[in-house]
Amino acid sequence: MGSLGAILKHPDDLYPLLKLKMAVRHAEKQIPSEPHWAFCYSMLQRVSRSFALVVQQLGTELRNAVCVFYLVLRALDTVEDDTSIPTDVKVPILIAFHRHIYDRDWHFSCGTNDYKVLMDQFHDVSTAFLELGKGYQEVIEDITKRMGAGMAKFICREVETIGDYEEYCHYVAGLVGLGLSKLFHASELEDLASDSISNSMGLFLQKTNIIRDYLEDINEIPRSRMFWPREIWSKYVNKLEDLKNEENSVKAVQCLNDMVTNSLIHVDDCLKYMSALREPGIFRFCAIPQVMAIGTLAMCYNNINVFKGVVKMRRGLTAQIIHRTKTMADVYGAFFDFSCMLKSKVDKNDPNAAKTLSSLEAIQKTCRESGALNKRKSYIIRNELKYNSVLIVLLFIILSIIFASLSANRSSD
Repeated sequence: MGSLGAILKHPDDLYPLLKLKMAVRHAEKQIPSEPHWAFCYSMLQRVSRSFALVVQQLGTELRNAVCVFYLVLRALDTVEDDTSIPTDVKVPILIAFHRHIYDRDWHFSCGTNDYKVLMDQFHDVSTAFLELGKGYQEVIEDITKRMGAGMAKFICREVETIGDYEEYCHYVAGLVGLGLSKLFHASELEDLASDSISNSMGLFLQKTNIIRDYLEDINEIPRSRMFWPREIWSKYVNKLEDLKNEENSVKAVQCLNDMVTNSLIHVDDCLKYMSALREPGIFRFCAIPQVMAIGTLAMCYNNINVFKGVVKMRRGLTAQIIHRTKTMADVYGAFFDFSCMLKSKVDKNDPNAAKTLSSLEAIQKTCRESGALNKRKSYIIRNELKYNSVLIVLLFIILSIIFASLSANRSSD
């Protein structure tokens, strides 16, 4: 649930963590009884616990469509990510993947761990897909076809320019944004959002992941996966892998900050997209990952640890975001807070400082003009030693109960 030390340092995390624990258990109990649907939802929890949690915000019909959509694209991504598959085998699979989803018998063994299970039992995903409404099927087929073609295009092509970077992110994530908008529209719960802002919703999340996952991607075996564009990293080092070398730490952080600044261009579109959503479940499904993304960027910015491991939010802050993201006012508040956190880390000597500050000030202006920043609790705790006494008492009551239970068990033994 979260370490005792972290809870003592951030006592406001305790209640959201308890709610998150209950939500996870509730999601586990919601797994359908039909074998193919049971596989889909259990697999969803195994390949992405966070997505499995936010998808619970949706009604049953739309949730089923989004679950299948996610697993189909995750399977497609597994084929793309498996660097052991020869190019002459991989490319035809990517291009034809949209047809395989109609074949109850098709599967292809690749990937590792849970992803291998997904690929080996893909027939269960196909079976679930064939039970969806025709409108949902058409959206999933179309996006899968376009994404597969885009991935195939980049198999033999490096991400050289910022334009390449935008195009690659469009294929692997922007199309997800377009697909979700079309699924929401097919459900008749939302108006159809424009392709432009739908694309930005995907790009903002994808760019955040690419920034955060630098070390994992560069250390990929048998060969590295390189998604940072040469147009950016070549200003700082001769080879992308040089960023992880300690002697390049200053240049590495400057390159990282350049990448974060590039991702901030999508925030305005994301805020426009979310502000237009009407259905509360769809809103929370979309908003929680976006708030997580701006929070992750705030953690990564100017942080050398990106080149030493994976920088993540503490679990308690993740729980707070899930607990508190209910309305657009909450989103404006979160984006304002995390942009303030990011702004406080900007080094005036950074080559992109002026550009970064300009982007952050534009985000803060939008949030202020929303009129939603009054009477709210900030994500940025000014004084971490100022504990909430009620939560501390509650924590020790819980610990006392656990201790008493353990003592009773020992006595009975």
